[in-house]
Amino acid sequence: AGPAGLAAAEHALAAGAEVTVLDQADAPGGQYHRGASQRFDALLSRCAWWPEATVWAVEGKRVHVLRGPADGTDRRRHTLEPDALILATGAHDRVLPFPGWQLPGVFTAGAAQALAKGERVAAGRRVLVAGAGPFLLPVAESLLDVGAGVLAVLEANPARTVLSGWSWRAAGHAGKMNELVRYAAKLARHRVPYRTGRAVVEARGDDRVREAVTARVRSDWSVVPGTERTHEVDALCVGHGFVPQPELAVAAGCVLDGGFVRVGDDQRTSVEGVFAAGELTGIGGAAAAAAEGAVAGWAAAGRTPGRALLQQRDHTRAFARLLAAAHPIGAAWPGWLRDDTVVCRCEETSYRDLKSAVADPAAPGPHALKLGTRAGLGPCQGRMCGAAVADLCGGAERHHRPIAQPIRLGELADPKETPA
Repeated sequence: AGPAGLAAAEHALAAGAEVTVLDQADAPGGQYHRGASQRFDALLSRCAWWPEATVWAVEGKRVHVLRGPADGTDRRRHTLEPDALILATGAHDRVLPFPGWQLPGVFTAGAAQALAKGERVAAGRRVLVAGAGPFLLPVAESLLDVGAGVLAVLEANPARTVLSGWSWRAAGHAGKMNELVRYAAKLARHRVPYRTGRAVVEARGDDRVREAVTARVRSDWSVVPGTERTHEVDALCVGHGFVPQPELAVAAGCVLDGGFVRVGDDQRTSVEGVFAAGELTGIGGAAAAAAEGAVAGWAAAGRTPGRALLQQRDHTRAFARLLAAAHPIGAAWPGWLRDDTVVCRCEETSYRDLKSAVADPAAPGPHALKLGTRAGLGPCQGRMCGAAVADLCGGAERHHRPIAQPIRLGELADPKETPA
């Protein structure tokens, strides 16, 4: 029930389908519409709306669901077998590791925004926002709205790279340009500097983060020696873009392409009757996700998407390509790491551990690497470290998790299912 899923539901209803919407949250809207769920009441009143619905496995179009609070003990198990399935599972923050990133007070950018928008809680009083990508701007805005003091917003890419993406070609995306101007005005009113070509390369503290060390970085994100600067902070909000959540799509048998689900012109995946929309197919923001959801909803209902819907989808995808060009990940970021830098925070796997495992000829391949270092075996199942481990070790990130979300052994073993 994020932008892609809600648009898919709306257009599938318009095409005459009966629609069931499953969402793990207790309110619709996803991260983008967090705090504004009431605007979707009319739409969801026309659907079978299942909040607090954890989809823990998918087999083709068959969907296995647990209903109830994630920490509850009386969740009800269901199996649904729809005529068509639209996967709109979104993405989560990508954060590149650096020394000290495991300290309390170091937040992902998305977590800081969720606290601000959902709970009206500021991550801290002296906050530094850093990383790469336009998402840093709404995060800073959300923090300012709840009274946080934002010291600066740091974009690791140099100005020429950012400007080459946000070029005159973006003029055809007036809405996004107006949004950018609004963020810039907000930062200016609060005297928050926006710096390019600078990154957080270390967090320091004992019981929690107390200092953030930033440095000038080149276009490949290698550190310029002698440019380090220390900032006193009580919170650090870091984000280096997003990675998709393709576990359910992989479980369904969908083919991936560069880590994203491969779809056809009507958002159809390689599996019959299964469609995908939103960040699952490519990181493009809320507008692109909604446009893809609209096409998927129409097609999943057995109708042919209209030309206007397809053109809108293609238009928003073009903007997504501009963003990718403006905010790439520099290849030299591993130079920030020390041997004792924690890469997998759940299992406390260090950079030294990973290098030793990669150099061991007796344990080749990503599966052996995972077992040998425990990277990705902790509670987050590699969602935080998976992309970084893949980059550091030269392999592909593993997404095959037959059980995609936590389920208790008692829930798995219980033979009784609640009728849908």
